[in-house]
Amino acid sequence: MLLTVERVAHLRHVALFSATPDHVLAGVATAVDEVEFAAGDTLMRAGDIEDWLFVVVSGRVDVVRPDRRVSLGPGAVVGELAVLDPQPRSATVTATTPVTAFRLSKPAFDEAVRTRPEVALGVITELVRRLRETHEARPDR
Repeated sequence: MLLTVERVAHLRHVALFSATPDHVLAGVATAVDEVEFAAGDTLMRAGDIEDWLFVVVSGRVDVVRPDRRVSLGPGAVVGELAVLDPQPRSATVTATTPVTAFRLSKPAFDEAVRTRPEVALGVITELVRRLRETHEARPDR
C-alpha cells in the first residue's frame, strides 16, 4: 500500500491531473483505492456499466475496441468517461503484466470536481486533447 505522498507523486504524472496542484492531488490520493491485477485479469469489459476510472501505476494493459488495440503503461487513465457519464464501456481493458492501479469512483471524482476546479480543468483539457487526436487520425480527413 502506497503512502499518500507516493500516490501524489504518481498522480502528478497523469495527464488527467496535470493542471492540479499537489495539495489538491493529496485529496484525490486519499480518495482512490489501490488495486492489483494479475496478468490476464480484466479491469473492465466492453458493455459493462460502471462508474469508476483506473490510473495505471505500474504494469501494462491492453485496451481493445472493435476498431483498434492500444497498449498502455504507467500514467495511463482508462475508463475516464464513466466518471462523467456512466454508460456501457466502449472497450475491454486487460492486464498484460501484473498491474497496480488506482480506482477512482464517480462519487469521489464528483466531490473533487465540486470542491477543486483544477480537477475539472485537467479533465476537460485531457478530453479535448484526445478528441483532437481522434479527429486528426480519422482517414476521411
